[in-house]
Amino acid sequence: MQEWYQSRALYEAISKLIGNRDFKTAVQIAETIPDKGIKAKAFSKITVEMAKMGEDYREVLKKTLDAIFEMENEDSITKALMSLAFEFLNLDMIDESLRIASMIKDVSNRSKIQAEVAISLAKKGKIPEALKLINDILDDDVKTWATSRLAAEINQKRED
Repeated sequence: MQEWYQSRALYEAISKLIGNRDFKTAVQIAETIPDKGIKAKAFSKITVEMAKMGEDYREVLKKTLDAIFEMENEDSITKALMSLAFEFLNLDMIDESLRIASMIKDVSNRSKIQAEVAISLAKKGKIPEALKLINDILDDDVKTWATSRLAAEINQKRED
């Protein structure tokens, strides 16, 4: 329990450092976090904030992925990867989102990321790219859902 409280305190310190754009110190502190889940969360936060601010985040992303895969629980790994993939999608970093999604072992969850990326592409009018991505989805239920969302998006575009 002590490890968790110490980890939370360090995470809070990292949040403040990120606010001051002191990413180097934030990374150094994140490396010392004993709780593997909080460590992965801290690295993810640093990576996403660096990407938002246009900083070179690639080296920290490697550390983030290492921290995520250090967690022993497959569900925790999946959730962390999905969260990171969605953060990159929200930043409109499609390729990074798909790259991270490709690391998710669970087909259904990987498919959900691919579907959301496809819908995002469709909203930008990139219908052929969206359709190709949907066709690559392995989970049939998610593929069906994404196809219906794509059709709705195409119909919406026609009405506009």
